[in-house]
Amino acid sequence: MLHQFFGGVHPAEHKDLTEHKATTPLAEAPAQVIIPMAMHVGAPCKPVVAVGDEVKVGQLIGETTGLGAPIHASVSGKVIAVEPRPYGGGGMMMSVVIENDFQNTLDPSIKHRDNVDALTGAEIIEIVKNAGITGMGGAGFPTHVKLSGAVGKVDTLILNGAECEPYITSDHRLMLERGEAVIGGARLMAKAVGLKEATIGIELNKPDAIAHLKELVGDAGDVHVEGLKTRYPQGAEKQLIQMITGRQVPPGKLPADVKCVVSNVATAAAIYDAVTEGRPLTQRGVTLTGGAVAEPKNVLAPVGTPVSHLIKMAGGFKVDPDRVLFGGPMMGNPIYNLDVPMMKSSNCILSMTKEEAAEQDPAQTCIRCGKCVEACPMHLTPVFMRQNIAKRRWSDAEALNVMDCIECGSCNYICPARLPLVQSFRTAKFEIRDLAAKAKAAKEKEAAKA
Repeated sequence: MLHQFFGGVHPAEHKDLTEHKATTPLAEAPAQVIIPMAMHVGAPCKPVVAVGDEVKVGQLIGETTGLGAPIHASVSGKVIAVEPRPYGGGGMMMSVVIENDFQNTLDPSIKHRDNVDALTGAEIIEIVKNAGITGMGGAGFPTHVKLSGAVGKVDTLILNGAECEPYITSDHRLMLERGEAVIGGARLMAKAVGLKEATIGIELNKPDAIAHLKELVGDAGDVHVEGLKTRYPQGAEKQLIQMITGRQVPPGKLPADVKCVVSNVATAAAIYDAVTEGRPLTQRGVTLTGGAVAEPKNVLAPVGTPVSHLIKMAGGFKVDPDRVLFGGPMMGNPIYNLDVPMMKSSNCILSMTKEEAAEQDPAQTCIRCGKCVEACPMHLTPVFMRQNIAKRRWSDAEALNVMDCIECGSCNYICPARLPLVQSFRTAKFEIRDLAAKAKAAKEKEAAKA
């Protein structure tokens, strides 16, 4: 039985630009890849290669120093730099730059595995860890940590195939083109966390993907494919959980607290590749779209490919873009330097014209219409949160649960006054975390004196 989540909006989809275009390898491989040592939640990796080293596809080039996931070479060639480079997350990040030899030579560790059915759940999780797999829907959380934390604690595994963000179609194409890998990955994840079943949630605007995966599952009954009424932000894990199970994740809690674990369909396919073929996460499908590019398409690209090269592969800009984003128009992050590389979580490069971006007038005065409250899927009160933030009353904003904001942009989208609500909430989160860190440091300093 399907349920409903609170709030949500219905932005124009714009998926017609690429939804019927098959994912293809890049017509021209990048001459260089720039691989940041931070493509995941947690501490950056430590480079384990040096300038002048020859590397192969899938070779370890960055090892974890704590919470994180290892990083591997996405092309074969020579390391020409290990230094800070511009980073899609903002600022500079230590990166390994590889000059591509265009041979695509695989590391000897990449081998087909024949004994997949004999693997234990713990062995699957270890393979996922060594393959450097992270959440590929945008968050970038290390998948092995999510899976190991779910063992014995969850009764429901959900795969997110909703892809509710406008413009993006990389997951849609993946489900059509590599459905066997998605289904196989779902089964491996279920085994890893000790379950016998998994559910894949897909919005009804992708009927071909729903039908295809159902056909692949057949009568097996271990993977359930659910069609979900199209509504943004259905792909957010808390909303997806409520839609499929009816369970609501309490404020400040995680899916595991309601016995659920959620992962992206692209992550499932990456797990299938790692377990069956021994291939770490070195490439991914990316939607190149927006009215500013000449040839919108879906491509399979090596991690670390510069955005400028991806734009070139889409025929370049036919008009000057108003903005270029990693991700979609609702939650995407702006790209200020086209030399930054795509990362493991980069599912889309969106280049919007001024007309698409609908350049907004300067913010007007809030008219207290309450539309932002109605649209917020997290039951928050954006109008009051922003009032407190404008007066720098951080504790009051925190009391209104601003930290639970998932930054989906529904309030921005619906606001008739065009107020930059999400931007103010991001500022508040930063300030609240900063104050908490300073208070913790002061407390530790006092304890040290005692």
